[in-house]
Amino acid sequence: MNLCILDNDYLDPAIEATYTGYGAMFERLLRDAGATGSFDIFKTYKGEYPATFDSYDAVLLTGSRADAFSQEPWVLALREKVEQLLQAKKKLVGVCFGHQLIGLILGARVGRAPQGWGAGRMAYQWLAPELPQAQGRTDIALLASHQDQVFDLPEGATLLATSAFCPVAAFAVEDRVFCVQPHPEFVEAYSAFLLDKRRAVLGEAQYLACTDSLAEGHDGDAVARMIVAFIAG
Repeated sequence: MNLCILDNDYLDPAIEATYTGYGAMFERLLRDAGATGSFDIFKTYKGEYPATFDSYDAVLLTGSRADAFSQEPWVLALREKVEQLLQAKKKLVGVCFGHQLIGLILGARVGRAPQGWGAGRMAYQWLAPELPQAQGRTDIALLASHQDQVFDLPEGATLLATSAFCPVAAFAVEDRVFCVQPHPEFVEAYSAFLLDKRRAVLGEAQYLACTDSLAEGHDGDAVARMIVAFIAG
């Protein structure tokens, strides 16, 4: 496959040497799931984009500390690019901020979740057991880190995953869009790092519960296999 990764954030300098960037995390994840071919990473917050998207089988949008509804110039420029990709029916994968940005462009409401931060390991009902590589599953657990959510299922989209905390946790549009709110690319140590940074914001009870949840494992590898199948399909 020939994949374009639009990397929408930089890592904390304390952890950058270990993980490099979100684009690199996704490349590791997808290659471990069997993806072969080229991965080109562009840092959108620096204004980096390919000269053309024509040669790519799909475009993946990473998470970000920015809001999908931000008026920051680089977010507005990214939104314009994604609108063009949707119009061209390019295959898109969106995660966290990417999920929210695509949902917003497709007409959904996106904003701060009144229930606060989603963090640590979170469980969801999986509604598409028939998807390639879903292997008949009806539930999924992933590592999350978000305070914004997609409030509505975009028109024409199919709901893939849901929970009481995050009703629109994943959705698809035909064979062109695959979006998920939590982070299949995260590993437990990185999630623990983010929890430590937000300990005061989360409060001690939520911080401890989220930290303890990391020991239960997650299904990032399963979602990675579904993403690879989606791109190759």
